[in-house]
Amino acid sequence: MTMMGLLHSVALSTQFLLLFSSSLFTNCLTLNDSTSTHHHGCHPHENNALLSFKQSFIISKSASYNTFSYPKTVSWISTTDCCSWDGIECDELTGHVISIDLSSSLLYGSMDANSTLFSLVHLQCLDLSDNDFNHSQIPARIGHLSQLRHLNLSQVGETTLSGEVPTQISHLSNLLSLDLRSYIEQLDFPLINRLQLKESTLRSLIHNSTRLEHLRLNFVTISSSLPHTLTNLTSLQKLSFCQCELHGEFPIGIFSLANLTSLNFARNQYLQGTLPASIGNLTNLAYLALGYNSFHGEIPQSLFRLENLEFLSLSYNFFEGQLALDMFLKLKMLNVLGLSLNKLSLFSQNRTVNVTILPPIQLLELSRCNLNGEIPTWIMNLTTLNLLNLHHNNLQGEIPYFFFKLENLTLLNLAGNMLEGQIELDMLSKLQKLTYLGLGGGNKFYFLEGKNTSNVTFPSQIQYLDLSSSNLVHFPNFIQHLQELTDLFVSHNRIKTIPSWIWNKTTLQTLDISNNLLMGEISPLICNLQSLGGLDLSSNNLVGMIPSCLGRFGRFLRILNLAGNKLTGNIPQIYVKENVLRFIDFSPNKLYGQLPRALVNCRMLEFLDVSHNHFNDSFPFWLGSLPKLKVVSLCDNQFHGAIMCPLKYTFPQLRNIDLSQNGFETKLTSEIIMCFKSMIVSNKRQLDFKDMIYTGNTFIDINFFPFSMSNKGVVMDYLGGQYLRHMVAIDLSCNKIYGEIPDIMGSLNSLVVLNLSNNMLTGSIPSSLGKLSNLEVLDLSLNSLSGNIPQQLTELTFLSFFNVSFNNLSGPIPENGQLSTFDNNSFEGNKDLCGIQLLKKCENHPKLPLQKSDGDQDSGSESFFELYWMVILIGYGGGLVAGLALGNAFSVDVYRLLKKIF
Repeated sequence: MTMMGLLHSVALSTQFLLLFSSSLFTNCLTLNDSTSTHHHGCHPHENNALLSFKQSFIISKSASYNTFSYPKTVSWISTTDCCSWDGIECDELTGHVISIDLSSSLLYGSMDANSTLFSLVHLQCLDLSDNDFNHSQIPARIGHLSQLRHLNLSQVGETTLSGEVPTQISHLSNLLSLDLRSYIEQLDFPLINRLQLKESTLRSLIHNSTRLEHLRLNFVTISSSLPHTLTNLTSLQKLSFCQCELHGEFPIGIFSLANLTSLNFARNQYLQGTLPASIGNLTNLAYLALGYNSFHGEIPQSLFRLENLEFLSLSYNFFEGQLALDMFLKLKMLNVLGLSLNKLSLFSQNRTVNVTILPPIQLLELSRCNLNGEIPTWIMNLTTLNLLNLHHNNLQGEIPYFFFKLENLTLLNLAGNMLEGQIELDMLSKLQKLTYLGLGGGNKFYFLEGKNTSNVTFPSQIQYLDLSSSNLVHFPNFIQHLQELTDLFVSHNRIKTIPSWIWNKTTLQTLDISNNLLMGEISPLICNLQSLGGLDLSSNNLVGMIPSCLGRFGRFLRILNLAGNKLTGNIPQIYVKENVLRFIDFSPNKLYGQLPRALVNCRMLEFLDVSHNHFNDSFPFWLGSLPKLKVVSLCDNQFHGAIMCPLKYTFPQLRNIDLSQNGFETKLTSEIIMCFKSMIVSNKRQLDFKDMIYTGNTFIDINFFPFSMSNKGVVMDYLGGQYLRHMVAIDLSCNKIYGEIPDIMGSLNSLVVLNLSNNMLTGSIPSSLGKLSNLEVLDLSLNSLSGNIPQQLTELTFLSFFNVSFNNLSGPIPENGQLSTFDNNSFEGNKDLCGIQLLKKCENHPKLPLQKSDGDQDSGSESFFELYWMVILIGYGGGLVAGLALGNAFSVDVYRLLKKIF
């Protein structure tokens, strides 16, 4: 069972505690070094300015995240000296207000652009962090506070500062620290950026504020490369740009800034670079977070000289090479180590480890690190260990008894290995702090439960339990006694029935019983589980109707997967407003009727698959109003009539649509093509969407599972990891679509799959298709197309499947480029077509020159392998599955695209 999503959230939480709490919830440092006892009273105009600022906000208990928050402005009373108020510091000689610390003060309201706050021109420190400013913007007048040395506007919560950071912030040339981090705690992980910072503003800031020591911009959208002038900030101690949409090459000069103690560039997936040997010069470095990027190359030996390093996360990159895991034990201060999902081959040299001087590691994340052999024995001496993640390696042997002596363990994940042996519940009962246990996914454990499991002091506080692929034939009885269970995975077993006590576990937030042998109907008692965030009952033998209550699980349910059963009847019509459903998969079943119009209430929906059923309906154009819908599959049903998109229903985020094997009878017009205009991209980052889904206590990571799409003759594999390749596709095959292919089809420049086969199309193949530079599959077979094959199609360098068979094409097949790699099957059934592929010489046909069509231009599109659309989905170990349907529809003579269900 995978747990990378959860571990990532844990790592972020640790990062949050280490970095965020260190400054966000602390007062500005005392700025007045004078020892003079002379003291002026508060200046009247400053007193009035502060009182006016206070009046623009109300006190709200929900406005601050910090549990120790209190309303500092309550002490701001006009009859007292403002220099005595909470959060206010004055210069002892002049009486001017020089410091305002209102961090975690329960303030709620908007930041007024003309606030009297900006008249306090003597301010040197301003901390407004952890309040609720209701999405207001940072006022441009912030630039008037020219004496500022410390500015902290970092926020937590759903309603933080938003909009563009004003350019005037770069006028603050005296800044020593700037913190604009915006942590948005939403159930839809990952965290969403609210603030934007122009590259030009960032460059000006770096140019003007040369004394900066702390610069932290986590979750501020920058969308540019890193300015190399950052290396001129020689006083930098803390530099943090987590999830800023950075791209390009990382300036290695940053690793030469000798004063650095904290460096965080995590979650900038387009940011690439190497770790130079000079990193060993950062002797003060305590925090290094480079996870979820595109760093590559080997990890330099100099890294192991960083004796002060406490936090090291290099997970989800492309680091490579063989490395002794024991080397990291030289980092004597290390608390957190994350190396998951790289190209590393780690090995252990147990005999060389001095167990008396091991670092105080609390979190050890080594999933998918190609670890072989037995579990390293030195782990038994990591007595401070809280979280141990070894999932999906090649570990063998029995589970070591020493695990059950690590009494501080709260998380243990051994899923996806080749471990074996007997597990006694008495052994597990020694881990009384355990809340997360992953044992499934390929291991061969046998549970020795005993006769009376109720007497076993099993760690009843377990919340997450993964027993997928564990050769289970029934639910182990001890699960019944887990009173706090929130996430249960028993997929890929041989379970036939669900015990009735499952329906009493109202704490469940994720339930995955997919790929078992379940029979009968879905129990109506499932309606008790109203806290479910993810439900996966796919790939079983369930019959009967879908319980209508599932349409009322609106507050929490994000993933609903009932695919691969024998369910009948209608889809429930009840979908409450403001529901949070993101993925629905009802394919294939025996469902019928119409799609419920109530689906328009699913404003968060990204994926809908109802393929291979018996729905009889017109084209559901109303789905086009859903702002986040990316994948729609209606394949193999009885949808009929015209395909149209009225102005208000234009599918703004659509990336993949499969309407194949239906009864659509319509002319292929430019208006239809413009229904898919979201497939026109000018920037590869337009294709991104969140790669984490929160379903309860669990973050499901959809970012690293392999996705493959196979057809007759070609298999397209898109491996996950940091880059699950973006699949952008249109499949209209096997309908009654007629007319000519509009030239505008060539403008959908992100297309990877285009299938128009088995229709009634006429006219010529538009040369504009040659502009689809990312195209890998093009199927126009079984139509009535005529004319020549355009020479421009030879420019489709990524094309791996091509079929124009059984049309009325004529003339020579272009001999150069990619088309020359396809055989007779791609061209047969065109009696006037000639070329070496058909063993028919083109005696009377001169070769056609390459000519650009009207409006054609050099394509600036980037290659498919640079486009990242995290197309789908879900597998969490055995896992929650919502497969991607892209085809499944073509006749015997045409290739078949098969849906991959994990």
